[in-house]
This record gives sequence, structure tokens and C-alpha cells, in this order.
Amino acid sequence: MMAIDEKKGQPIGVFDSGVGGISVLRELIRVMPNENYIYLGDSKNAPYGTKPLETVRKLTFRNVRTLLDQGAKGLVVACNTATSAAVRLMRSTYTEVPIVGIEPALKPAALQKEHPKVLVMATPMTVQQEKFRQLMARYENKADIYPLPCPGLMEFIEAGDLESERLHDFLQELLAPYLDKKMDSVVLGCTHYPFARKMIRRVMGDMVTIFDGGEGTAREMRRRLAVAGLLNPSEEPGWVKFENSVATPEELALCQRLLKQEI
Repeated sequence: MMAIDEKKGQPIGVFDSGVGGISVLRELIRVMPNENYIYLGDSKNAPYGTKPLETVRKLTFRNVRTLLDQGAKGLVVACNTATSAAVRLMRSTYTEVPIVGIEPALKPAALQKEHPKVLVMATPMTVQQEKFRQLMARYENKADIYPLPCPGLMEFIEAGDLESERLHDFLQELLAPYLDKKMDSVVLGCTHYPFARKMIRRVMGDMVTIFDGGEGTAREMRRRLAVAGLLNPSEEPGWVKFENSVATPEELALCQRLLKQEI
């Protein structure tokens, strides 16, 4: 068994159904710049949000096992759909590994002011899951919450399409029923969606506050690693390794581009 001092320099594994979790990876690097990271995206099987529950669980466990086999000392499931479907089972399976999932940032959105109107953009599966319904029930007395399934949106990000008029028209049609409701905030309940933040703001207007769960996830990963005594003591910047089930040069170049993208 590896000694704990040896494990401190091992990478944090970050998994997503595609490239969207890079929005969470960016926050992880900001919070823990000296850590090393392996990012694994399963773009070959994306989107997860329209797949059956058991399929999502099987894919998530398979990919997480790949990260553990490469020495990941902790796991971030940077996918709302995979978190809803598999994180609880994963924690009971890999009890010695700090595991953090992600959930829509509904709490800060619901508490930002007195009884705000909150639009939650998410994948169809996230909206259907009991985990999300419980989260919504926790704050339904604090805010008017409007869950919005967004099938098709993540495919724009997977294609690297972040600012086209086609994306604008898609969002305009998707969000049209909510434009007259004077929303106070929009919660980006899929890690792909922060990469469409500029276009979402263009459609919804400047008065809307946009929330996502990336920063909270990164801070929770840091907390769990600290509790386990696994934080990397190095003062040098860490490294990032990208892997993807679509292992083309173009896909890996997109990963690098999104890591540096201003959102």
C-alpha cells in the first residue's frame, strides 16, 4: 500500500461526460494551483443527460475506475448527471477515496434576495432525479424555482461552438418562455453550460445573476483532501493531463482551448 506522503503528489482525477467539466477543472486549479490533475472526458458517449440511469452509472464507474488505476488520490465527478446517478454508490464502493460531485448552485441563487425567481438550466436526467427534487424542495419556500431541461445545449459546447448565431437562436427559443417573467437569476446546472454563459446573458439580459457550482465543488475537494491529509505540499504549479474517449488531436486541442477560455 502506498504511504500517505507518496500519495500527496498523486493527481486528482476529474471526470465528466465530455468537455464541460473543464469549467470545474478551472476552479480546481484556481483553488489548488499546486495540485496535479488528470481530466477524463467521455465525449464518445456524450450526452449523458438523455441516457437511462443504469447506462449513466455503468459509464461513470468505468471511467472513474480508469482514473483510479492511474493513481488518482481523489475524484471529482464534474458532471451533474453522473453525480445524480452514481456518486452515492461510488462513495460506498471506494470508501478510502475522497469523492466530490457537483450539484446545481440553487442555494446561493435562492438566498440572494427575498424570494427571487430562479431559472435552473439542466439536463433532462438531472431534472428528473430524486437528488434534484430534494434540492429543489429544500428551497421552494425561499424562491420561485423554474427547472428547465435543456436537451441539445451541451452538444454546442462539445462541438466547440460557444458564440455562434446558431447557438444564440437555440437559446433564444429555449429561454423565450422566461424572458417576460423577470428572472432574478439563472443556475447553470450542467458543467458544460458555463461555456455558454456569455450567450445566455445576451439572451436573458444584464440584470440576471448567473450561478454555477464549480467554485463550491473545488473548495469541497480541497476540504476533503485536507481532512484526509492528502494535500500536495509542493509550492510549484501542478500539471494537467487531458484524456478523452474521443482521443483525436482536435478533441484534445479543444480541451486546452476551453481551459484557457474566458467565461
